[in-house]
Amino acid sequence: MYTTPFDYYRASSVQEALELLATHEGSKLLSGGHSLVPAMKLRLAQPSALIDISQLKELQGIRQEGDTIIIGAGTTYADIINSELLRSACPLMNEVGGWVGDPMVRNCGTLGGSLAHADPAADYPAAMLALEAKFKLVSKDGERVVEAADFFQGMFDTAKRDDEMLTEIHLPVLPGAKVAYTKFRHPASHFAIVGVAVVLTDAGARVGLTGAGPRAMRLSNVEAALGSDYSEANAEKATEHAVDPGELLGDRFATAEYRAHLTGVYTRRAIAQAQA
Repeated sequence: MYTTPFDYYRASSVQEALELLATHEGSKLLSGGHSLVPAMKLRLAQPSALIDISQLKELQGIRQEGDTIIIGAGTTYADIINSELLRSACPLMNEVGGWVGDPMVRNCGTLGGSLAHADPAADYPAAMLALEAKFKLVSKDGERVVEAADFFQGMFDTAKRDDEMLTEIHLPVLPGAKVAYTKFRHPASHFAIVGVAVVLTDAGARVGLTGAGPRAMRLSNVEAALGSDYSEANAEKATEHAVDPGELLGDRFATAEYRAHLTGVYTRRAIAQAQA
Protein backbone atom coordinates (compact mmCIF):
# COMPACT_ATOMS: atom_id res chain seq x y z
CA MET A 1 0.00 0.00 0.00
CA TYR A 2 1.19 3.53 -0.72
CA THR A 3 1.65 6.26 1.88
CA THR A 4 -0.27 9.51 1.87
CA PRO A 5 1.70 12.47 0.36
CA PHE A 6 4.31 14.10 2.59
CA ASP A 7 7.18 16.58 2.41
CA TYR A 8 10.74 15.39 3.02
CA TYR A 9 13.57 17.27 4.73
CA ARG A 10 17.07 16.12 5.63
CA ALA A 11 18.30 17.95 8.74
CA SER A 12 21.96 18.92 8.98
CA SER A 13 21.89 19.35 12.77
CA VAL A 14 19.73 18.67 15.80
CA GLN A 15 18.88 22.36 15.98
CA GLU A 16 17.68 22.40 12.37
CA ALA A 17 15.60 19.28 12.99
CA LEU A 18 13.95 20.94 15.99
CA GLU A 19 13.22 24.05 13.92
CA LEU A 20 11.60 21.93 11.20
CA LEU A 21 9.66 19.94 13.79
CA ALA A 22 8.27 23.13 15.31
CA THR A 23 7.50 24.67 11.92
CA HIS A 24 5.70 21.73 10.28
CA GLU A 25 2.68 20.64 12.25
CA GLY A 26 2.09 16.91 12.05
CA SER A 27 5.67 16.14 11.01
CA LYS A 28 7.66 13.11 12.17
CA LEU A 29 11.35 12.40 12.70
CA LEU A 30 12.84 9.66 10.52
CA SER A 31 15.87 7.73 11.73
CA GLY A 32 16.02 4.01 10.85
CA GLY A 33 12.45 4.02 9.58
CA HIS A 34 11.73 0.36 10.37
CA SER A 35 8.76 1.25 12.56
CA LEU A 36 7.48 4.45 10.98
CA VAL A 37 7.57 3.53 7.28
CA PRO A 38 5.50 0.32 7.62
CA ALA A 39 2.96 2.27 9.69
CA MET A 40 2.83 4.89 6.93
CA LYS A 41 2.28 2.23 4.27
CA LEU A 42 -0.65 0.89 6.28
CA ARG A 43 -1.81 4.50 6.76
CA LEU A 44 -1.74 4.07 10.51
CA ALA A 45 0.60 7.08 10.44
CA GLN A 46 0.07 9.99 8.05
CA PRO A 47 2.72 12.65 8.79
CA SER A 48 2.64 15.90 6.86
CA ALA A 49 6.44 15.83 6.62
CA LEU A 50 9.38 13.55 7.36
CA ILE A 51 12.48 15.08 8.91
CA ASP A 52 15.43 12.78 8.24
CA ILE A 53 17.91 12.72 11.16
CA SER A 54 19.62 9.45 10.21
CA GLN A 55 22.90 11.13 9.22
CA LEU A 56 23.34 13.29 12.33
CA LYS A 57 26.64 12.27 13.95
CA GLU A 58 25.74 14.21 17.11
CA LEU A 59 23.00 11.63 17.76
CA GLN A 60 25.32 8.64 17.39
CA GLY A 61 27.88 6.97 19.63
CA ILE A 62 28.37 5.36 23.03
CA ARG A 63 30.47 6.89 25.80
CA GLN A 64 30.94 6.75 29.55
CA GLU A 65 30.87 9.78 31.83
CA GLY A 66 31.59 8.85 35.43
CA ASP A 67 29.17 6.12 36.47
CA THR A 68 26.80 6.76 33.54
CA ILE A 69 26.75 5.27 30.05
CA ILE A 70 25.38 7.67 27.43
CA ILE A 71 24.04 6.27 24.15
CA GLY A 72 23.08 8.61 21.34
CA ALA A 73 19.50 8.06 20.19
CA GLY A 74 20.67 7.57 16.60
CA THR A 75 22.99 4.69 17.51
CA THR A 76 22.12 1.50 15.62
CA TYR A 77 21.41 -1.85 17.19
CA ALA A 78 24.51 -3.25 15.47
CA ASP A 79 26.72 -0.64 17.12
CA ILE A 80 25.20 -1.51 20.49
CA ILE A 81 25.67 -5.24 19.97
CA ASN A 82 29.33 -4.75 19.02
CA SER A 83 30.19 -2.20 21.72
CA GLU A 84 32.98 -3.39 24.01
CA LEU A 85 32.20 -0.56 26.43
CA LEU A 86 28.65 -1.86 26.87
CA ARG A 87 29.88 -5.44 27.06
CA SER A 88 31.96 -4.57 30.12
CA ALA A 89 29.76 -1.90 31.75
CA CYS A 90 26.18 -2.76 30.73
CA PRO A 91 26.05 -6.14 28.93
CA LEU A 92 22.26 -6.35 28.98
CA MET A 93 22.26 -3.86 26.09
CA ASN A 94 24.40 -6.15 23.90
CA GLU A 95 22.26 -9.16 24.76
CA VAL A 96 18.92 -7.51 24.01
CA GLY A 97 20.22 -6.18 20.68
CA GLY A 98 20.84 -9.71 19.47
CA TRP A 99 17.12 -10.45 19.78
CA VAL A 100 16.00 -7.53 17.61
CA GLY A 101 14.62 -8.26 14.14
CA ASP A 102 17.08 -9.45 11.50
CA PRO A 103 20.50 -8.23 10.24
CA MET A 104 18.95 -5.47 8.09
CA VAL A 105 16.95 -4.10 11.01
CA ARG A 106 19.92 -4.35 13.37
CA ASN A 107 22.21 -2.49 10.95
CA CYS A 108 19.78 0.34 10.15
CA GLY A 109 17.35 0.56 13.06
CA THR A 110 18.18 2.87 15.97
CA LEU A 111 17.69 2.63 19.71
CA GLY A 112 16.08 6.05 20.00
CA GLY A 113 13.69 5.36 17.14
CA SER A 114 12.45 2.19 18.79
CA LEU A 115 12.02 3.81 22.22
CA ALA A 116 10.20 6.86 20.83
CA HIS A 117 7.89 4.58 18.79
CA ALA A 118 7.03 2.61 21.96
CA ASP A 119 5.78 -0.52 20.27
CA PRO A 120 4.41 -2.66 23.13
CA ALA A 121 6.20 -5.71 21.69
CA ALA A 122 9.63 -4.07 21.20
CA ASP A 123 12.59 -5.54 23.11
CA TYR A 124 14.51 -2.58 24.52
CA PRO A 125 11.73 -0.99 26.64
CA ALA A 126 11.91 -3.96 29.05
CA ALA A 127 15.66 -3.44 29.41
CA MET A 128 15.20 0.30 29.94
CA LEU A 129 12.86 -0.37 32.85
CA ALA A 130 15.11 -3.02 34.41
CA LEU A 131 18.15 -0.75 34.07
CA GLU A 132 16.23 2.31 35.34
CA ALA A 133 17.35 4.31 32.31
CA LYS A 134 16.79 8.02 31.82
CA PHE A 135 15.95 9.77 28.53
CA LYS A 136 17.09 13.22 27.46
CA LEU A 137 14.39 15.06 25.52
CA VAL A 138 15.22 18.28 23.67
CA SER A 139 13.00 20.94 22.11
CA LYS A 140 13.42 24.53 20.89
CA ASP A 141 12.50 25.67 24.40
CA GLY A 142 15.09 23.60 26.27
CA GLU A 143 15.68 20.10 27.50
CA ARG A 144 14.50 17.73 30.21
CA VAL A 145 15.29 14.25 31.49
CA VAL A 146 12.54 11.65 31.93
CA GLU A 147 12.91 8.33 33.75
CA ALA A 148 12.00 5.18 31.83
CA ALA A 149 9.28 4.40 34.38
CA ASP A 150 7.50 7.63 33.36
CA PHE A 151 8.32 7.51 29.65
CA PHE A 152 6.26 4.53 28.43
CA GLN A 153 2.65 5.55 28.94
CA GLY A 154 0.63 3.32 26.62
CA MET A 155 0.50 1.60 23.26
CA PHE A 156 2.70 3.72 20.94
CA ASP A 157 2.41 6.49 23.52
CA THR A 158 5.24 8.13 25.46
CA ALA A 159 5.95 11.21 27.58
CA LYS A 160 7.72 12.81 24.61
CA ARG A 161 5.90 15.85 23.27
CA ASP A 162 5.39 16.38 19.53
CA ASP A 163 7.95 19.20 19.51
CA GLU A 164 10.61 17.16 21.32
CA MET A 165 13.38 14.88 20.14
CA LEU A 166 14.88 12.00 22.12
CA THR A 167 18.64 12.65 21.87
CA GLU A 168 20.31 10.51 24.56
CA ILE A 169 19.74 7.42 26.68
CA HIS A 170 21.48 7.43 30.08
CA LEU A 171 22.24 4.09 31.77
CA PRO A 172 23.85 3.46 35.15
CA VAL A 173 27.04 1.42 35.39
CA LEU A 174 26.18 -1.51 37.68
CA PRO A 175 29.35 -3.28 38.83
CA GLY A 176 28.72 -6.90 39.72
CA ALA A 177 25.12 -6.94 38.47
CA LYS A 178 23.89 -10.11 36.76
CA VAL A 179 21.66 -9.56 33.76
CA ALA A 180 19.65 -11.51 31.19
CA TYR A 181 16.91 -11.17 28.60
CA THR A 182 14.60 -14.03 27.64
CA LYS A 183 11.95 -13.92 24.98
CA PHE A 184 9.08 -15.92 23.53
CA ARG A 185 8.86 -14.41 20.06
CA HIS A 186 6.45 -14.49 17.17
CA PRO A 187 8.05 -16.81 14.57
CA ALA A 188 7.49 -14.48 11.62
CA SER A 189 7.87 -10.92 12.93
CA HIS A 190 10.26 -11.83 15.78
CA PHE A 191 8.42 -9.34 17.99
CA ALA A 192 8.02 -10.35 21.62
CA ILE A 193 4.87 -12.14 22.67
CA VAL A 194 6.57 -12.06 26.05
CA GLY A 195 10.03 -10.67 26.78
CA VAL A 196 11.61 -10.35 30.22
CA ALA A 197 14.73 -8.38 31.20
CA VAL A 198 16.24 -8.87 34.64
CA VAL A 199 18.97 -7.07 36.57
CA LEU A 200 20.08 -8.88 39.73
CA THR A 201 22.15 -7.04 42.34
CA ASP A 202 23.00 -7.67 45.98
CA ALA A 203 20.37 -5.08 46.91
CA GLY A 204 17.56 -6.72 44.93
CA ALA A 205 16.13 -7.46 41.50
CA ARG A 206 14.67 -5.29 38.77
CA VAL A 207 12.38 -6.94 36.21
CA GLY A 208 11.03 -5.40 33.00
CA LEU A 209 8.31 -7.00 30.85
CA THR A 210 7.50 -6.35 27.19
CA GLY A 211 5.13 -7.86 24.65
CA ALA A 212 2.52 -8.99 27.14
CA GLY A 213 0.64 -5.76 27.83
CA PRO A 214 -0.31 -2.51 26.09
CA ARG A 215 3.05 -1.07 27.19
CA ALA A 216 6.28 -2.22 28.76
CA MET A 217 5.92 -2.58 32.51
CA ARG A 218 7.97 -3.20 35.62
CA LEU A 219 7.11 -6.31 37.66
CA SER A 220 7.40 -4.68 41.08
CA ASN A 221 5.51 -7.48 42.82
CA VAL A 222 8.01 -10.05 41.55
CA GLU A 223 10.91 -7.83 42.63
CA ALA A 224 9.47 -7.49 46.14
CA ALA A 225 8.85 -11.23 46.45
CA LEU A 226 12.34 -12.07 45.24
CA GLY A 227 14.21 -9.70 47.53
CA SER A 228 17.83 -10.69 47.08
CA ASP A 229 17.17 -14.44 47.21
CA TYR A 230 17.56 -15.71 43.65
CA SER A 231 17.42 -19.41 44.47
CA GLU A 232 15.37 -21.63 42.21
CA ALA A 233 12.81 -22.28 44.94
CA ASN A 234 12.31 -18.60 45.73
CA ALA A 235 12.18 -17.65 42.05
CA GLU A 236 9.46 -20.27 41.53
CA LYS A 237 7.46 -18.85 44.43
CA ALA A 238 7.98 -15.19 43.47
CA THR A 239 6.88 -15.70 39.86
CA GLU A 240 3.91 -17.99 40.52
CA HIS A 241 1.54 -15.07 39.94
CA ALA A 242 3.91 -12.70 38.20
CA VAL A 243 1.21 -10.55 36.60
CA ASP A 244 -2.58 -10.25 36.54
CA PRO A 245 -3.98 -11.43 33.17
CA GLY A 246 -6.39 -8.49 33.37
CA GLU A 247 -3.44 -6.17 32.68
CA LEU A 248 -2.35 -8.05 29.57
CA LEU A 249 -3.27 -8.27 25.90
CA GLY A 250 -5.19 -11.13 24.35
CA ASP A 251 -5.09 -11.73 20.60
CA ARG A 252 -4.79 -14.47 17.98
CA PHE A 253 -1.18 -15.07 18.97
CA ALA A 254 -1.78 -15.64 22.69
CA THR A 255 -4.56 -15.12 25.21
CA ALA A 256 -3.99 -12.87 28.21
CA GLU A 257 -3.97 -15.94 30.46
CA TYR A 258 -1.30 -17.61 28.34
CA ARG A 259 0.80 -14.44 28.34
CA ALA A 260 0.53 -14.35 32.15
CA HIS A 261 1.74 -17.96 32.29
CA LEU A 262 4.62 -17.23 29.90
CA THR A 263 5.62 -14.20 31.98
CA GLY A 264 6.23 -16.43 34.99
CA VAL A 265 8.09 -19.03 32.94
CA TYR A 266 10.36 -16.55 31.18
CA THR A 267 11.03 -14.54 34.33
CA ARG A 268 12.30 -17.71 36.01
CA ARG A 269 14.41 -18.52 32.96
CA ALA A 270 15.87 -15.02 32.95
CA ILE A 271 16.80 -15.25 36.62
CA ALA A 272 18.47 -18.61 36.11
CA GLN A 273 20.24 -17.40 32.96
CA ALA A 274 21.52 -14.27 34.70
CA GLN A 275 23.00 -16.33 37.51
CA ALA A 276 24.62 -18.76 35.08
